[in-house]
Amino acid sequence: MISTDVIVVFVALFAVFIGLGFYGKYWRRGDLNHVHEWSLAGRKLGTALVFFLIGADLYTAYSFVAIPSGVFAKGSLYFFAIPYVMLTFAVALVTMPKLWTLSREKGYITASDFVKDKFNSRTLAIMIAVTGIVAELPYIALQIVGMQSVLTVMLAGYANSQMVQEISLLIAFIILAAFTYTSGLRGATLTAIFKDILVWITVIAVIVIVPISIGGFGNAFKAASSSYVTLPENLVPAYATLILGSALALYLYPHAINGVLSAQSAHKLRSSTALLPLYGVGLAILALMGILVYAVPDAMKFLSSFPESSRGILVVPSLILYSLPGWFSGVALLGIFVGGLVPAAIMAMAQANLLTRNIVKEIKPNLSDKSEIKITKLSSTIFKFVALGFVFSVPATYAISLQLLGGILIVQILPAVLFGLYTKVLKKTPLITGLAAGIVSGILMVEMANNFGQLTSSLLKTPLGPLYIAVISLGINLVISFGGSIIQKRHDKKSAS
Repeated sequence: MISTDVIVVFVALFAVFIGLGFYGKYWRRGDLNHVHEWSLAGRKLGTALVFFLIGADLYTAYSFVAIPSGVFAKGSLYFFAIPYVMLTFAVALVTMPKLWTLSREKGYITASDFVKDKFNSRTLAIMIAVTGIVAELPYIALQIVGMQSVLTVMLAGYANSQMVQEISLLIAFIILAAFTYTSGLRGATLTAIFKDILVWITVIAVIVIVPISIGGFGNAFKAASSSYVTLPENLVPAYATLILGSALALYLYPHAINGVLSAQSAHKLRSSTALLPLYGVGLAILALMGILVYAVPDAMKFLSSFPESSRGILVVPSLILYSLPGWFSGVALLGIFVGGLVPAAIMAMAQANLLTRNIVKEIKPNLSDKSEIKITKLSSTIFKFVALGFVFSVPATYAISLQLLGGILIVQILPAVLFGLYTKVLKKTPLITGLAAGIVSGILMVEMANNFGQLTSSLLKTPLGPLYIAVISLGINLVISFGGSIIQKRHDKKSAS
């Protein structure tokens, strides 16, 4: 049973988190009755603030769960996360300043705003908005799964722990919804700084204290199997395509674009993006936690008391609890917990922007600014609680599986959003067809990979070896989008002549 000092520190720091969230309304004052002020903080965030915001946005409670969990269960394949984040920021440095510049000039709030203007297509913009909303929901759900892992460890041994967990999460999300509604992205930014500080303290403490206490990394690798050191040759195609597909997808998520568009200038966005690979170092350390836990007997004993299917998500909280001093465990566990709340707030805001601006306003084009911000705030709140209800209703493993599908879906908007920034070749009809084909083929391949049963894998067996389905379906999408656009352009020239 967890000690009282852990709970006291956890609750005290959570109170600070709440205070920062509500204080956001008064920080860098702006008229929060306008969407760009509420959801983009008036586009006034400098280098350091964007660094912390996007860092909190992309490195979440799920990061603390998924990567160490994958390494703990499957070994070296899950180290793909380290090179993928480096490639991700290279993609972002090339594309995001261009998107920011266009958005500032023309008042875009979402990627769908850009697509509608670029291709003069309401249909394509709505399809991209719907894709973003759907792909984001399981991402929010996974933040809650990460938060659940903290509560599971903290409440182990207490009576009615499941009920207490659900009540705690409900209270946390009511508080989150309240300060997000009043403070918008300003509140999320302040809490992101607080969360990132806690996360970095935790990561550094674990990577120093645990190896010293177990006699070095060598003992951890000895306690684990050899699959953690060498990638099996048959998994090389899976490893390479997971890196590529994940890197292309990450900055297409609505919450990532929301963070990008909050920057004060393209220069400051570039500077903050150039610093973000520091989080890749932190992610590498997180991945190692999936190995370090094998050399901490008390943590392994604790994990063995849970069903094998749920042990992975408890790896990091268990390692923290059984390797750090009691009071410090409260700091670290709170870092993971709010590491789910901050991105959940930004994700729900991004979904709300897509719903209001790119779906509701297409139905009601004369929607007033006052009605737009009311619908945006309300729908942001609803999205949070839809994700919470989903987590309460289904096993955590199912939420994780749906996130795999979400990544396959979101990468399909790449041709219109990223290539659309630089090329005039693409036409709206082939893009619509390519997007639909990519989504349908991706879903069908996921079903094939899992033998038309419950989702457990996003890798499809092919003659080349297992490949990440997102890359295959994106390839289909690109062929149709570019091939169809070239054919249409030639046809238009013949018709004109």
